Amino acid sequence: MTLPLTLVSGRERIIMRKLLSAMAFLFMATAVAATGAQAAPCMVVTLTGTSGPPPYNDLAGPGTFVRYGDDTNDCRSVLMQFDAGRGTLMRLAQIGVQAAQLNGVFFTHIHSDHTEGFSDIVQMRWFFGVPQGPKLDVVCSTDEKSQLGFTVSCSKFVAHIDDAYEQSGETAYRAAEMKGLVDAAGPVAGMKVVTFDPKDDAQVVWTSGDVKVSAIRTTHIPGSAAYRVDTPAGSVVIGGDASNDVQAPPRKTSTSDQVEKLAKGADIIVHTTIHPVLSPERGSGAPPPVYYRQSNATDLGAMAQHDGVKYLMLTHLAPSLGAPTQGTVKVPGGPLTEQDYRKAAEDGGYTGNIIVGTDLASVRLPAK
Repeated sequence: MTLPLTLVSGRERIIMRKLLSAMAFLFMATAVAATGAQAAPCMVVTLTGTSGPPPYNDLAGPGTFVRYGDDTNDCRSVLMQFDAGRGTLMRLAQIGVQAAQLNGVFFTHIHSDHTEGFSDIVQMRWFFGVPQGPKLDVVCSTDEKSQLGFTVSCSKFVAHIDDAYEQSGETAYRAAEMKGLVDAAGPVAGMKVVTFDPKDDAQVVWTSGDVKVSAIRTTHIPGSAAYRVDTPAGSVVIGGDASNDVQAPPRKTSTSDQVEKLAKGADIIVHTTIHPVLSPERGSGAPPPVYYRQSNATDLGAMAQHDGVKYLMLTHLAPSLGAPTQGTVKVPGGPLTEQDYRKAAEDGGYTGNIIVGTDLASVRLPAK
């Protein structure tokens, strides 16, 4: 039985009060620590597609999904998709992400193998989003005229993404059938294009809360860019199909000097990768312009080591793992394995963590 405080001696009363105060302090400290642990920031980088351009087996087209948040929401405060090759939305669905949940889509360049899945995102966001909901930010470079005389335009690509459905009558039919449930203005009305002029130095092109996305120009096609995502949990660079400004030997490296600058001090590099086995110098039969406008695995290993990056994620592999050909070119020596790519990156001196891309391969920061 607990005695009333009035029946306890003065000395005992002081001791009891000190004990109660200490217990209260410990309880509060534990509660604060638990809350802090739950709210720890986190970032997850997931490869939504690693093949291409030629389709191979069940691999989706090139794309990288980056999500940021904290432990209370499974790192899902800000959801960003970088490039959207074929099957992107199917891969996102496998990790519980729908088109309407995306905050931004970022294009490294306008090549069809990097953009084929975007129409799917646009249509599904229109069908199953909220008509009055926020628009989807589509971030890409400004129009750029090539030396061949034509203009590469991301903004026109987005503006006309629904044209086939409009011409076929499907858009009008669905808008009438689902009146009040979809935006009557059509799918494109739900897009907000955010353009930037790619430069040799990084520039901030998009922000959301604690998330900052920077971009830098790269060499591949007119308007190509690489991105860096910085968050309190860590940083990742998405290089796309970047290569060196010098497009053929002799040159010191196949990798982009701009991407190397952008990736200094980053935690992760995600980069399109061609294996040295396809080098024209080795008699592979691969068209030289196609080979030389990509970064090879060995040079990517060297770049990641120079930059002090913890993780190198090799993606959009040429050739795909197990593929006997790259397009019409037969892979010399037969299909490549994960170890073949890993060794090529290690030959460049890289001593960090190598992820040879398969669909849905992920890296979480901080690691659990």
